[in-house]
Formats: sequence, C-alpha cells, structure tokens
Amino acid sequence: MTISHTFKDLISKMVTVGRLTVRIGEDAPFTVGSLIARRPDLDVAIHIADAWTAAAIAADPDLQLGEAYMDERLEIEAGSLWSLMELIGRNGVRRPQMGLMTSLKRSLAGFMATNTPERSRRNVAHHYDLSDEFYRLFLDDDMQYSCAYFSRPGMTLEEAQVAKKAHIAAKLELRDGQRILDIGCGWGGLALSLAKVADVEVVGVTLSREQLRVARARAVAEGLADRVRFELIDYRSVAGPFDRIVSVGMFEHVGRSEFDTYFGAIQRLLKPGGLALVHSIGRKDPGPGVNPWIERHVFPGGYIPAASQALDAIERSGLWTTDMEVLRTHYAETLRHWRERVERQRREIEHLYDARFYRMWTFYLALCEMGFRYNGLMVMQLQIAADSDALPITRDYLAVEETHIAHRLHAVDHAPLALVAEVA
Repeated sequence: MTISHTFKDLISKMVTVGRLTVRIGEDAPFTVGSLIARRPDLDVAIHIADAWTAAAIAADPDLQLGEAYMDERLEIEAGSLWSLMELIGRNGVRRPQMGLMTSLKRSLAGFMATNTPERSRRNVAHHYDLSDEFYRLFLDDDMQYSCAYFSRPGMTLEEAQVAKKAHIAAKLELRDGQRILDIGCGWGGLALSLAKVADVEVVGVTLSREQLRVARARAVAEGLADRVRFELIDYRSVAGPFDRIVSVGMFEHVGRSEFDTYFGAIQRLLKPGGLALVHSIGRKDPGPGVNPWIERHVFPGGYIPAASQALDAIERSGLWTTDMEVLRTHYAETLRHWRERVERQRREIEHLYDARFYRMWTFYLALCEMGFRYNGLMVMQLQIAADSDALPITRDYLAVEETHIAHRLHAVDHAPLALVAEVA
C-alpha cells in the first residue's frame, strides 16, 4: 500500500464533519467526509508536496502540520487556513492517539524542563523581543497581549481589553496608597491603568528589553513615571513586600517544575492581608501541557497547567484561593480578532520579517484559536489571599467596583502610540 493510500485511510476515519480534499504530490486528489450545506466553509482542499511530508504529518501531526505549512510543503487550495483548523477542531475527537513513546517523551519534557533565570531570559527574547512595531499591527491600542474579556456581545477588541483590565482591577480591590507588583508586565498597559483608577504605586517586572523600553516610555508620556516603575528583573529576585500582586499571561511561562517557586514568590512578597490575581491559560483536564510546534517556534519553555495543578501548588504555598473564574471562549474570540488583523496586515508583516514568518504567525494564532474552541484550553483567573479575612465574605463587591473602574478607564485617554514611539 502506498503512503498516499495509508494517509487517505487514516484521515477518512477522522473527517466526518465537513469535507477535505487532499492532493499529494502529483497523485490524483481524493476526498473524505461530506459537504454540509449550512457550513460551506468546511469544504477545504489542500496540496501536500510529497508522500514523505504526508507520512510525517500522519506520524506526528502536532509538530509536522505546522512545519509543513511554514515551509510551503502544505498549501491550501480551497478554503483558508482557519477553515482547515476549524475542520480539524470539529473532527478532533476522532484523531488517532500518538505513539506511547512520543506521548511519554512530551509529558516528561514538559515536567522536567527547568526554566532557570538565564533560560527564562532566552525564552522571553525568542518571542517578546520581536519589534514592538510588529505587535502594534494587530494588538489593541493599549497593546494588551493576553485574553480580552467580552462582557457583552458585539464588543470591539479595544472595548473587551478595557473590560478585562476593569475585571482584574475589581478583583484586586484597590485602595489608595497601596503598593502593587505586576509580574510579567508586558508593554505596561495594565500597570498604567491601575495607576489611573487608584492612587497606587506600581512596580512592573519583565525579562523583555523591548517591552521594558516601551513601558518606560509610556509611563513618561502619560505623566505616571513618578508612580509606575518598570524593571528588567526575574520575578524570583524581586524584593517586597506588596499589598497587591497581579500576573497576567505569565504563569504559563514559568514551567511545570517552577510552580511551587512561582506561588512561593507570591506568598513571600505579599503583605499580611494582601491579595494577588493570577490570570493564566489553563486546561480543563490534565494533558501534556506542551505543544511541540509552539514549543519550537513560539513559546519555548512554556507549560499549560490543568486547573488542578495550579490549585495544588497554591495549597502547598499556604495561600488562600479566594475565588476562581474560568473564561472559556473569551480567548478564542481574542485570537480571532488578532488573526483577522494579522491577515489584513500581511504585506507589512512580510516587509518587517518575511513570508515564512507570516505563515508561522498565522498558523500559531489559528492553532491557538482552535485549541480554545475545541481542544480543552481555557483561561483561569485565580484570586489569592494571604489571609482568609482579606476580602468581603460575598462576591457582591465585584460588580459595583468593576462598573466604576470601567467607567474611569473609558474616560481616560491613552497616550498616542506615535508619542510613545518618539519618547522611546
């Protein structure tokens, strides 16, 4: 039996929702599945360069599908990259299990990898030290590179990112005079917003030199440099104490072996009566925690925890988990906005980097969106306290506080990005 026949036999068992037409090399195309009248987008045709590429994809789709797409050994002939990912996602429950050795190897890699301070710096540089000009092409005006919060239908990305910041700030129960630590502060938008809604001092820490440069320039441009300070420092080396700690999109980068270190640092840095809010990608169930293609090309050193793993580490730290919220499709919608903006900016992105980078980035966004829609990914917000009586005993305070903060944030103008660039 030829490799083409083997590949056809494999995917014919998988694709029952929608229709996929495959052409391998110069062979005649074949079709699996069936067309759904109400979903014409699930009619996709692809060309795979040769039989060996098809065999590699069949043996290790988590790694090789992205490799083939990046290298133009897999091309979409009908439909779009997202149509292909939607087709894969809707049929994902029928995918074959990876071999035992491959599964074991990936599980061990996720557990054993140790993100030392030096390795963490290299990992961050791989992704976050890309040009801020690139990120401005698809992020919102405040450069929030994490899950937005779509609190009502029809929100723009900008509105949903403001809602996310208000949601987080409400859970921190800010009070004037507090000292706040932002672990993994990105380009500074959240730290600056917290200083706009309360008379607080904020210290943001990052390992990205590009993010540090932009964040510091923004603090100056927005007249907040006296209350918002950004530092290039590993969270493990920060000196406290702090009244509040916030960490958005950081926990999934610390690595499986560093969970206790991470929550131990929060425990060490919090004052008595202090609060922390950890916003992180998570899984609805245990899994390998590592996607090999993303590990290789996008986020080296990352590990996506199950909620149970995060809660176990919090318990070992001695901290209280005072509230947990699971955001299910919010990140899928965020990624859709980013993906569509990236697609509109294709020419500019290829000019900044090249066509292979553009294919890599669009595959990354589409793959992640599929993961949040169909593959058990979610976002969890963990509110953590040093003491059991640090908060009101009901959640009633959140709605009122969140509405108040959202109104204040909408009333505050962000510094124009052109001005920030000039200051930088």
